[in-house]
Amino acid sequence: MATTLQNTTKDMTRGTPWKLIISFALPVFLSQVFQQLYNTIDSLIVGKELGTAALAAVSSSGTLIFLMISFFIGSSMGAGIVISRYFGAKDYDKVSRAVHTNLALGITSGVILTVIGVVFTPTFLRWMDTDPEVMPEAVSYFRYYFAGALAIVLYNTCKGIMNALGDSKRPLYYLIFSSVLNVVLDILFIAVFKWGVWAAAVATTISQAASAVLCLIQLFKKGTIYQIKLKQIGFDGEMLKEILRYGLPAGIQNSVIGLANVIVQSNINSFGKVATAAYGTHAKIEGFAFLPINSFAMAMTTFIGQNLGAGEHERAKRGSRFGITTAVLLAELIGLIIWLFAPTFIGLFSDDPAVIEFGTNQARIEALFYCLLAFSHAVAAVCRGAGKAFVPMSIMLAVWCVLRIVYIELMMHFTNEIQYIYWAYPITWGISSLIFLCYYLFSDWVHGFDRGRMNPQPEVGEGN
Repeated sequence: MATTLQNTTKDMTRGTPWKLIISFALPVFLSQVFQQLYNTIDSLIVGKELGTAALAAVSSSGTLIFLMISFFIGSSMGAGIVISRYFGAKDYDKVSRAVHTNLALGITSGVILTVIGVVFTPTFLRWMDTDPEVMPEAVSYFRYYFAGALAIVLYNTCKGIMNALGDSKRPLYYLIFSSVLNVVLDILFIAVFKWGVWAAAVATTISQAASAVLCLIQLFKKGTIYQIKLKQIGFDGEMLKEILRYGLPAGIQNSVIGLANVIVQSNINSFGKVATAAYGTHAKIEGFAFLPINSFAMAMTTFIGQNLGAGEHERAKRGSRFGITTAVLLAELIGLIIWLFAPTFIGLFSDDPAVIEFGTNQARIEALFYCLLAFSHAVAAVCRGAGKAFVPMSIMLAVWCVLRIVYIELMMHFTNEIQYIYWAYPITWGISSLIFLCYYLFSDWVHGFDRGRMNPQPEVGEGN
């Protein structure tokens, strides 16, 4: 057991904090690169092979896909917090119970998401003011994509379990395989067979199912502390309550951000298919640009969770300072690169000069402010690792959803110019960063788990 435990998990309560965070973040980064390749390859091949209208069809569904899956993926973060906390405290019985409960939750969520996504696709796209010219292809792409929603949720559930235990390498290996498979299928279905936009979604669904199956095979292996047993998959009341306590705020946070982005997308769609294609293309580029920061955020959540679970408060503080500083510096360097080479990056997806112009305009408004977005994400990761998931949810709900929507509606009422929509992002990133800075400096975030032990049934909002 000792050998297996050492090979499949990583105890982040011992060793140099910055080395542990980097060694955890690197495989996560590579894993996210390949995960981001799914929809990016779809867009690249669709844009080059099928044209601007087809690219707009894929792009029009991007924010809606995020909205639909973000709640369920965010909720699974709660399990990661619970698992990393009990792993740090060496309570392996509760680790196992949390793993089985989380898997049951993932299966249930995936089935619900599949039904909702497939049935209500046309309704959702009409709400988003999708261009009628691209509506048929957008509906087709969206429905085929959500036919594989269970695989999406299961992969992220299994990856979250492994990451919480310090294993960030195996999810990377599985995702590399499925990403290569996705590229091969995209080329085969679209470039060779000349099928429509829907084929890109089918390729993604098959590939994501492959990565989910590989993860499940690993989790069913005997001799690990997280070994899954079929008869134990179910809802443990105590664990479910704890997972939802930490996961629901993250799920709600992701959903409100997704909702705000859907409203932004709706306003963008009103400027026509060229603006829609450019916005979706920029989102792909920004998604890649922010992968290193997201990787550090995930590493920090696991590091903070394990160390606070073990009562290592000062160690958690040292790790958080390193993670926040590194994320901010990386983000600004990446933002400068995006600012300089925006036309080239946008041109990879489309040869249309108008699409390149729109996308470059957005990139050069937002890119130099990536440091603010990174700071907000990094402190939010610290909060989640400390069991304070309610805090980033509240801040992002107020600023990234309510304030952003109010700003855009006001701007579009007085002036119908697209650049004011782009400015909504850096403005709200700056405001949220100021609030997060005050919370990080002046709150007692390191003792959230301690108070939870003394008072197992806190009032709503307490301990979050």
